[in-house]
Amino acid sequence: MKIISYNVNGIRAAIAKGFIEWLQNANPDLICLQEIKANEDQVPVSDIKKAGYPFQYYYPATKKGYSGVAILSKIKPNKVVFGTGISHMDFEGRNLRVDFNDVSVMSLYLPSGTNSDRLDHKFMFMEDFQNYIDTLKNEIPNLVICGDYNICHQAIDIHDPIRNAKVSGFLPEERLWLDTFMKTGFIDSFRFFNKQPNQFSWWSYRAGSRGNNKGWRIDYCLVSDTLKDKLKRALILPEAKHSDHCPVLVELK
Repeated sequence: MKIISYNVNGIRAAIAKGFIEWLQNANPDLICLQEIKANEDQVPVSDIKKAGYPFQYYYPATKKGYSGVAILSKIKPNKVVFGTGISHMDFEGRNLRVDFNDVSVMSLYLPSGTNSDRLDHKFMFMEDFQNYIDTLKNEIPNLVICGDYNICHQAIDIHDPIRNAKVSGFLPEERLWLDTFMKTGFIDSFRFFNKQPNQFSWWSYRAGSRGNNKGWRIDYCLVSDTLKDKLKRALILPEAKHSDHCPVLVELK
């Protein structure tokens, strides 16, 4: 199973930049999208179906043009779960899960902490999400949690760890949460295969950041420890340029 995760920063804008054609060429079995910023009736679902993805699930935010996640799949899941049942997460459309026989795949869009109010909300979200996953693992041990976590895990994952040490997304408390979350039973699939620096998945639109590769690695495909022997490869795909993020990929045997 080849899985891609991609924060498209507006699915309609990404489609205008060739997203559907790229998707056909990339050819994942399923793709987890974040920040779709659209309702299903605003998306050309028939074009996506023609591209090979008949099973499409959209979970938009209550606020139009904001947040939202989706999963597009070639394979029909056994079950689709919209949200977590936790209201402060779900009204912003931040979590969608599809269950198959041997694995469940989740599209997650964790909040950013752009100001003090949102940072407090982010920490509340992180704590509640940890508790949600701790419970879910008892029911579903084989999880792949794909998405935009809005956190760089280690200094190797950000272009300037010194100057960004007090910036949300690289705060010690955020990094500790992500580290702790991984240690509850998840593998950072990209770092499982690749230990090289300067591997990023998001770049600011300002000051030529992408061209100069001054980025952050904040998009992950975290895989349950139970799937360790199934890991085949994991990649970042920076050549895809439909967003300020790029896709990340994991493939399971």
